[in-house]
Formats: sequence, structure tokens, C-alpha cells
Amino acid sequence: MPTILELSQLIHLFLKNPYHTPNFEYLSVPEYKTMIEAIIVDDEIKAIQSLSWELTNFSDEIHVTASFTDPFEALGHLEKNTPDCLFLDIEMPTMDGFQFIQKLTNKDFPVVITTAYNQYAIKALKNEAIDYLLKPIDSDDLKDTITKIKKYKTKNYTAEHLEKILLNFNTNAVHKKITFNTDGKLVFLESNEILYAESDGNYSTIYLVDGHKLVLTKKLKEVNELLPTDSFFRIHNSYIINLTKIKEFLKTDGYVIIKPNHKIPVSRQKKSDFLDLM
Repeated sequence: MPTILELSQLIHLFLKNPYHTPNFEYLSVPEYKTMIEAIIVDDEIKAIQSLSWELTNFSDEIHVTASFTDPFEALGHLEKNTPDCLFLDIEMPTMDGFQFIQKLTNKDFPVVITTAYNQYAIKALKNEAIDYLLKPIDSDDLKDTITKIKKYKTKNYTAEHLEKILLNFNTNAVHKKITFNTDGKLVFLESNEILYAESDGNYSTIYLVDGHKLVLTKKLKEVNELLPTDSFFRIHNSYIINLTKIKEFLKTDGYVIIKPNHKIPVSRQKKSDFLDLM
């Protein structure tokens, strides 16, 4: 498990600089005792049987939970199930392995390419595969592949584990901050770091005091639910402002000036409520 010192240092780093993406690799994490669940997709049943035998006999840490000779059936299965890894043949008559990867809607697992043709190696690695096995599969190569799968799984566990720690930490009222999930990372902000939020259809942009912007895949209504009501007000269908950052209210023109000089419109419907707040 990570030490208290490691966690406190990492949490301090997140809170001090939310734009920093930390290196998770130095954290120690519990060693995996669970089986690695694998799926095999190959149009040749003998190839599936051979690889299944090698995986089962080579390591007691990997278990083949499903296998498919029909890539379309495999795609349907993977829409509802997430394995720890996928062993995928390239040369299949109805759909080749690269087409298969492109059709995957769930890519939250490593892909290992298996083929009898070594000319696919570079293309395999460019198509999000973590490794490449040439048939007939060599036991040493398979050993290296299993090591890569375990590293991938451990890295994902570390990131998910840390995210839970940070979210739990942030629920404590002593260090409560506004949490945004963007670009695969959590960003923790104080109210006074935010100037305003602007709608862009199904997206929203958060404008910060330091000049940075956060683009969120959330509608402005969803963003509004994350912001404390004592500091923020939806002044327009397209804008939420930080009330503490108001510099001027231009009553005749129907605008507010947010520090240092951002001009934000006030909608007619919101004008009365806004004046009551002020």
C-alpha cells in the first residue's frame, strides 16, 4: 500500500497544481492475486485451443473466460463485458484484426495481436496493441506479454485507486473544493479561482483567474449543479458568474463586468433575481 507520506505528498501536489498530471508509477500498490481474465478471437478453432493450452499451462494467473471464431459475436460480447486482455488474430476472413479494433466501442483493456505473418508488427503497435505474438507462439515471448498485461492492469488500478483517495479526501469539509473531471484527470479548485463559466452546446468552458481555461464535456446546467450557490449565479442561459468577481453592473446595457474586464450579458429573466442577490 502507498505510505501516508506518499499519499499526503501526492494530494498536496494535486491541490497545489491541478493542471499537473502525476506519475503514478512510484506508488506501491497491493500485488494482484486475482486471475487475469482473457478473451481470444481467432477464426481457427485449433489456434484458439493451442493458445488456450499455452496460457493455462504457462501461468496460473491467467484464465481464458471466452473465445470466438466469429469477430461479430466477439464485438457483441465486448460491448457488455470488459476482460483484462484480448488476444486477437489478424487474418480473419469476415473482418481482419485491425478492422475489429476500430469497431470496438469499449477499449478499456489491452490488446495482444496474434498472427503467423510478421509484416504486421509495426501496424499492430500503431493500432493500440500492447504486444505482438508471432505464431507458433514462443513461451518466452508469451511470458513477456503476460508481464506487460500485469503492468497495464496494475497501472490502471493505481490511477483508479488514487482517484478514489482524492475524491474521498475532497469530501472532507475542511478541504472541500470544487471538483471537475476533464481530460482524464481531476481538477480541484477553490471558488475564488473561478471567474465564470460559458456554455457551448454540450460543452462548457470554465474561465479561471490565472488565465487558464477548462473545457468540460458537460452542459452548463450540469456545471451549475457543481458550483456553490452562495458564490455563483446563472446570470444568462449561456453564462454562470462568480458573484465575488463582479466589478461593475451596467444597468442600461444589461451587462456585468467580471474582473479584470470580461463583459457578460444579463438576461431579462434573470435580472430581477440578480438584483435581489446584489
